[in-house]
Amino acid sequence: MTTDPRSTEFREMPQWLFDLDDARPIALPSRPPSYLRNHKKNLQDRFAEGGAQAMPDYELLELILYRSLPRIDVKPIAQALIDAFGDYNRVLSAPIMRLMEIDGVDGAVARDLKIIEASAHRLARAKVMQRPVISSWDAVLDYCHTTMAHRETEQFRVLYLDRKNILIADEEQAKGTVDHVPVYPREVVKRALELNASALILVHNHPSGDPTPSDADITMTGQIRDAAEALDIHLHDHLIIGKSTELSFRSGGYL
Repeated sequence: MTTDPRSTEFREMPQWLFDLDDARPIALPSRPPSYLRNHKKNLQDRFAEGGAQAMPDYELLELILYRSLPRIDVKPIAQALIDAFGDYNRVLSAPIMRLMEIDGVDGAVARDLKIIEASAHRLARAKVMQRPVISSWDAVLDYCHTTMAHRETEQFRVLYLDRKNILIADEEQAKGTVDHVPVYPREVVKRALELNASALILVHNHPSGDPTPSDADITMTGQIRDAAEALDIHLHDHLIIGKSTELSFRSGGYL
């Protein structure tokens, strides 16, 4: 991931998703039946009055699906998505091709879900970029959880800081499997020099949900710390993001 505002939220989205027209493979009524219109209006009213907190995950998904599928009953699709992936966040984070395995989810629906995911990432990112990390620590954690907690594979990111501990770059270094991600300490430090960064925060996720560091995590962190310190670059922390919590190497005594 780069600091360019035209970032890479959409890089996993094949171009054909953006070339779809509104045609559907089945004939749809010109207007939805009255019971569907009433149900949709009830959902919209409840959202307007109470926000997302007033709605279970599948109903919030229904509101999104109505944007893509305005003339059909989307409740079974929303429920199938929740059943398949577990919760609202995991639906949005699911790979496109897995989303399209769900009956009723076509390319247009998958595209809209990924656009919403990308918007959430960008909103969270805007709260931390070019700001002092120490005074924005809660926002940093929120951003890491938003972008990484619900991924099905491991991802390794580096947050690069200047001398005032202002976040100047957030970059994805590597992707991996469900329980491993390849990390190259030399590349992490080389990029820090290119950015004239003075400090680093390492971040990666554990798709299992358990943020306990593995022996490989501990070894890799030590290698990056040693390589960075040799060049007068400070490793502030390494965060492991679980599903609902995180582990700080600094607070946990690993650094």
